[in-house]
Amino acid sequence: MEVATIEPVVGPLDATVVPPGSKSITNRALVAAALADGRSTVANALVADDTEAMVDCLRRLGFTVEVAGDGLTVDGAGGRIPAAAGDLDVRQSGTTARFVAPLAALGHGRYRLDGAPRMRERPMADLVDALRALGARVSGDRLPFTIDADGLAGGRAAVAADASSQFASGLLLVGPAMAAGLDLRLTSAPVSRPYLDLTADVMRAFGATVTSAGGRSFAVAPGGYRATAYTVEPDASAASYFFAAAAICGGTVRVPGLGRRSRQGDLGFVDVLARMGAEVDQTDDITAVTGAAPLHGVEVDMADLSDTASTLAVVAAFASSPTRVTGIGFIRAKESDRVGEVVRELRRLGVDADEEADGFVVRPGPFRPGPFRPARVRTYDDHRMAMSFALVGLRVPGVEIEDPACVAKTFPRFFEVLAALR
Repeated sequence: MEVATIEPVVGPLDATVVPPGSKSITNRALVAAALADGRSTVANALVADDTEAMVDCLRRLGFTVEVAGDGLTVDGAGGRIPAAAGDLDVRQSGTTARFVAPLAALGHGRYRLDGAPRMRERPMADLVDALRALGARVSGDRLPFTIDADGLAGGRAAVAADASSQFASGLLLVGPAMAAGLDLRLTSAPVSRPYLDLTADVMRAFGATVTSAGGRSFAVAPGGYRATAYTVEPDASAASYFFAAAAICGGTVRVPGLGRRSRQGDLGFVDVLARMGAEVDQTDDITAVTGAAPLHGVEVDMADLSDTASTLAVVAAFASSPTRVTGIGFIRAKESDRVGEVVRELRRLGVDADEEADGFVVRPGPFRPGPFRPARVRTYDDHRMAMSFALVGLRVPGVEIEDPACVAKTFPRFFEVLAALR
């Protein structure tokens, strides 16, 4: 198995990092562009496994998508699905699975959706139930399944959102292409709520009308999308690793393109770092984090920024007091069990940690000589496990990361950018 050895950093950091474009925004923009009337361009798009899965599915649905570097050109079909059948491989991409299923249901024909083994285990039933209520015929509740589609008229629908906000986002994205639009009610409090706001922002950028009332109801007007030249901002989840590096190693890391105007929920990770003692400076367009020892532990509900929970677990291991993370039981069904596996790998490194029903507790010891011991970290084919635990190696000699290539899911150049911090 391929292994990456992380070399410790000597001295405080002083770096400007430009992460790739946001995965979440790229895949939302691709759906809106495909349903628009005319040619759209998406600049600074993420080009990685998750977005390549979306591009491939769109092509199999009959759309023309051209890729040139980090620029995408999409010929929209005015709310129609050009292909009358298709085998759609979502790979490991949850966003692709949850967005493409409603997209295929707009079509007229038979579409089969499948994905990687782990994706077959991940939740889909709440979305499938909502599609059936809207008139789609779906053969199962998990991948693989077949959709026998005859269009979606729209109207009223309901969906649970306590396992994933992506179910609601997928339905909202196709709402403008329905003749009656969509009135969507959430039957449970949503996890990762900021992603729903992000969905609405992208829809509006492509000319759709979407409103929200009371936090659990959305109204999408019919009328479709208009072709747009759209620029994707840097990925806040990807930036979190470098903000964490500053908190752990000292010095400053700046990320241009992400500031107070960003609507990405995961940028809230810097607020947690500030509570732990790091210094955070923000303008409208830049965020900078400066490490300020000693860090101290916090108790924090991370339901709205769960993709950064494993990163926080690593930062917490360098703090002077325990950290408890709550509200994230649902991430056990992500690419890996991001509660149990995080705790397991922290323990492998010598850190005292325990999993709880909806989160974990990290109890750091004195860093010198420290709780840490050299170890080879398992990543469970999970890009976020690899990127989070690589941060330990910036301070601790002898840390190796198994299967580093798994970062290609969302950040193919991660280890190259991490090495550039030196």
